[in-house]
Amino acid sequence: MAAAHRGVPAGDARPGRTATAGRATTPAEAAAAPGTRAGSAGPTMWVRSASAAAPGRAVNEDLVFRFGPLVGVLDGATVPEGFATGCVHGPAWYVRHLAARIGLAAAARPAATLASTLAAAILAVRADHGTDCDLDHPGTPSSTVCLLRESGEEADWLVLCDSPLVLDVGGRVRAVTDDRLEHAVADLRRTASALPSGPDDPVTRFRRAVTLQRERMNRTHGYWVAAADPDAAYHAITGTEPLRGPGSLRRAALLTDGASCAVEQFGLLDWAGLLDLVAAEGPGALLDRVRAAERDRPDRLRRHKATDDASVVLCEFGSG
Repeated sequence: MAAAHRGVPAGDARPGRTATAGRATTPAEAAAAPGTRAGSAGPTMWVRSASAAAPGRAVNEDLVFRFGPLVGVLDGATVPEGFATGCVHGPAWYVRHLAARIGLAAAARPAATLASTLAAAILAVRADHGTDCDLDHPGTPSSTVCLLRESGEEADWLVLCDSPLVLDVGGRVRAVTDDRLEHAVADLRRTASALPSGPDDPVTRFRRAVTLQRERMNRTHGYWVAAADPDAAYHAITGTEPLRGPGSLRRAALLTDGASCAVEQFGLLDWAGLLDLVAAEGPGALLDRVRAAERDRPDRLRRHKATDDASVVLCEFGSG
């Protein structure tokens, strides 16, 4: 997501490294083999993932994780140079703590909706900040969220901001995207382009656009993202898919925009082709394609940075 860390959550949450498969980490999942649903003879969910920092960057502000039947990707909002945040923490710290708090909230209330789980996690991270941070500052650390939870007969999902979810339901592929940030940014570009010209015009326009974008974060006519306001969780896009029958969920890919740009910006694949590639060659193959496109086709980029952190989680479902 365009626009300092301490605790590490349990499970497969490892910024800056590449993960190939989920491992049992929660007490409930510890009783089951990797890739199976703990405590139930329902459909099997196999999980593979990859996450990598942008080339030349030491810190990955993306994060992938799995807590038993719940998987997710987070994309921390990079802070442009020279902008204040009112916080002593950075995006990497925020995504680590948010992932940990999501896992704890899910364990405490496994039957809660994903929106409620996320809201509880955001509220808990507020306390993690301590008293040195101004959580009302418009630049407070934030993150996109994409979650998928398998629960025996069905799977629930949640998408907040620009980390899309690709679903293969009964052989029909569709992408769930939250385009509110994209629309807000398009409006901001028009506003920035209307600024008076001058020798510092590009810098002036960029700084003005970032300032305006921050003012629209978690506002009704702006866009919603996980930050310091738990109410943002209830503005996420959510849904449920069956896990049995001819119209059941077969595959799902959770992506940060550093990986989804393979479709949305570079046009290397369509969504069905992305799922096929990741299933056949592994999540790392998609990241390789993106890195090559960032290098060879920079004219197709819509973000202000040449490369971005990139993450993908593939979930495949079969008979239990």
